[in-house]
Amino acid sequence: MMRVRGFEHVSGYESSGLPLPVRSTPGSAGYDFVAAENVCLPAGGRALIPTGVKSYMLQDEYLGIHIRSSLAVKQGLHLANAQGIIDADYYNNPDNEGHILIALVNGGKQDIIIERGTRIAQGIFYKFLLADADTAAEKAGRSGGIGSTGVV
Repeated sequence: MMRVRGFEHVSGYESSGLPLPVRSTPGSAGYDFVAAENVCLPAGGRALIPTGVKSYMLQDEYLGIHIRSSLAVKQGLHLANAQGIIDADYYNNPDNEGHILIALVNGGKQDIIIERGTRIAQGIFYKFLLADADTAAEKAGRSGGIGSTGVV
């Protein structure tokens, strides 16, 4: 069977006992990601939460990362980049193996501890379209992790 899209643990998390992302119900669009480590989110600050997971998909797809509504509404947390975009060529990149890290911001006035195993985000697979004059195929592929597709 050909693999089309899905999730795997990155090296170091294969025997962690952490679940791979799953949908909670048949009507759910998003696959729930859990925190792979305990992380303190400082009041007014941000932190990268490791998931221990990487994702593979077709070349004309991306994985959109969205905050879980319970964290946003009940705890005042949000994604640092509003929506995370995991590109198909992020998978197995040499910098970090495609490890999906969730950047959360604590808009509150108290530190928040995100405990290992807490559901923190949802991933939804999307198709995307190309412009007529697209030249990305002529460029070298990704060689790293966050921020590696261009100069910030």
